[in-house]
Order: sequence, then C-alpha cells, then structure tokens
Amino acid sequence: MTNNDIFKKLRVALMLRDDQIVEILELVDFRISKSELGAFFRDEKHENYMECGDQVLRNFLNGLVIHLRGTKENPKNPKDVLAKHKAEIPAKEGSKERAEFKPKAKDDQGARGDQKPGKSDFKKKPTFKSKDKKAAPKIQVVEKVQFKNGKNKKS
Repeated sequence: MTNNDIFKKLRVALMLRDDQIVEILELVDFRISKSELGAFFRDEKHENYMECGDQVLRNFLNGLVIHLRGTKENPKNPKDVLAKHKAEIPAKEGSKERAEFKPKAKDDQGARGDQKPGKSDFKKKPTFKSKDKKAAPKIQVVEKVQFKNGKNKKS
C-alpha cells in the first residue's frame, strides 16, 4: 500500500475536502496548493499523477492529530470535529434520504431487460389463492438434537 493509497483512504474515511486538507497541513506550517494535492489523488496512469512522499504524509498525519485532538492549551473532542465535518457536507438537491422502490409495470409480452419481447411464448396460468383457506402449519425441518460432550449433568 502506497502513501497515496493511505492518503486517499484517510480523506474518504474522515470526509475531508481539499481545502480542509490544505488547512490541516497549514497547522504544521506545511504549505501545499490544491492542484498539488489533487495530483496525489489521481489515478496512477494519469499524466499529472504525483507520488505522495513520506514528508507530505507525515505532516498530514501530524496536522490531523492537532486538527482532531487540539493542542494542550485548547483540547478538542474528536467526535465533535468529525460531526462538524459531516454536517458541512451539502445534501444533494432533489434526493431523499432513501429512494423508494417502485416496481415497473410488466409489459404485455412478459419481456425482461435482457430478453427480446416475445422470446417466451408460453403464458403462466394465473393462480388465485382463496382467502377462506387457513394457512398450512409450518413443518419443522431441523430436528432437535441433544449434545452429549462427555460431561455428566449430575453435580
């Protein structure tokens, strides 16, 4: 695992934006631009990809400690800092918390997405369940087993 991979995973796990990472690096007096930072997060095959050196990752980790924990004079609670990051993430417009599932109506020929319509010519007979029948009792599939591990229960 390279320094770039570690940097990417920390960025995603802590929900950090590029400007926040620049601020974290400035806490330890390490200056870097957003474009240089973006080069670390690119694909290895990209022409502008740049390997993240040990010095950059070390300074980021040291700045991250100060960012999350604070200093001796001004300590912080890391959970509060992470909650603040989560609150700053803008919600996408028009998106609900969880999209509802709405099944699509079946077409008259019973075609699926991976089949051409009319590929299967047979039609299933509709089955109707009568409401006045009682449900059949459930059959126990697994037998109850008594384990004997050599210990007597007489105490």
